[in-house]
Amino acid sequence: MCQLCDSAYASRRRFMIGAGSLAASIAFGPPAFAKETKPPPKPENQISPDAALDRLIKGNARYAAGVSRRHDFKHEREALVGGQNPFAGILSCADSRIAPEYAFDSGRGDLFVCRVAGNFASNETIASLEYAAAVLNVPLFMVLGHDNCGAVDATIKSLKDNTTLPGHLPSLVSAIAPAVKATEGKPGDRLANAIRQNVIDNIAKLKSATPILSAAVEQGKLKVVGGIYRLSDGKVEMLV
Repeated sequence: MCQLCDSAYASRRRFMIGAGSLAASIAFGPPAFAKETKPPPKPENQISPDAALDRLIKGNARYAAGVSRRHDFKHEREALVGGQNPFAGILSCADSRIAPEYAFDSGRGDLFVCRVAGNFASNETIASLEYAAAVLNVPLFMVLGHDNCGAVDATIKSLKDNTTLPGHLPSLVSAIAPAVKATEGKPGDRLANAIRQNVIDNIAKLKSATPILSAAVEQGKLKVVGGIYRLSDGKVEMLV
């Protein structure tokens, strides 16, 4: 074999080995993500799933009682320039009246928040939360709905009247429709029932999202819970 051909063969071989290694790393899920080895900016956030849930509950109690802590955002910004290690991930509705960072009296860098009208788990949201679990080692996720949710109400009306909403709004209807249909005809307030069911459905969806989140839940590294934020008093009703 000539020197030129030998060089080309070696290059092709290196490429194939590299491509094979990449495919293998992707196939095995979480190990494909590079872990940061430097100390976390907030060591107090390295806690268990149960401790993270307790911290959220206590933070919400302070917020609802009007005794939220004063947070030193200036020094928190400086500490977080090089990284992050939040203690909880929140999948929340985009409603302007719900602000998870306030509702749980948390500091900067404490919560990894994804927000979308109707607080449902889309592919993009699941991908974001996979990053939180696999790279940032977040031990707890909460799906946070709220009473009088406009997205759920619009879905109920759209299905009832058999109408198509304008623009991209039908995508919200499609995502929330299973919860609305599952609660149809059940006793109680229809909107409240659908809001609750939507949270429950998305808890299940995150728990079963393969391969990353489902494995983390099975191994006890991740807990997924739900809650309903009450607009009147700011309290979160837990759906564990």
